[in-house]
Amino acid sequence: MIHKMKLRNDPFEWIKSGKKKVEIRLYDEKRKLVNALDFIEFTNLDTDEVIKVQVIKINVFKTFKELFDYYDKSYLGNDKMNYKDMYDYYTKEEESEYGVVGIEIKLLGE
Repeated sequence: MIHKMKLRNDPFEWIKSGKKKVEIRLYDEKRKLVNALDFIEFTNLDTDEVIKVQVIKINVFKTFKELFDYYDKSYLGNDKMNYKDMYDYYTKEEESEYGVVGIEIKLLGE
């Protein structure tokens, strides 16, 4: 199955360069459909460029803090990232309602 998701420029480029190995999202209805071995097409919101990745593994957590405690920051694309940064994208209410997911990915062609 192929899923389509949009990304801001920085995370898109981190995936493209191989630095980012885990995509972080709410574990909402759309993300519950994503399974290991599926594919994701990410579209860069700034340039409309598209890259395709394969899903390696799905890890579900209650909070962004739990996710950030689980993964080495080198897999998240930016060593300076903090779980609190995720509240720029999502509310604490959404986090509480859905939980969060770390989608481990591999860029096709790697």
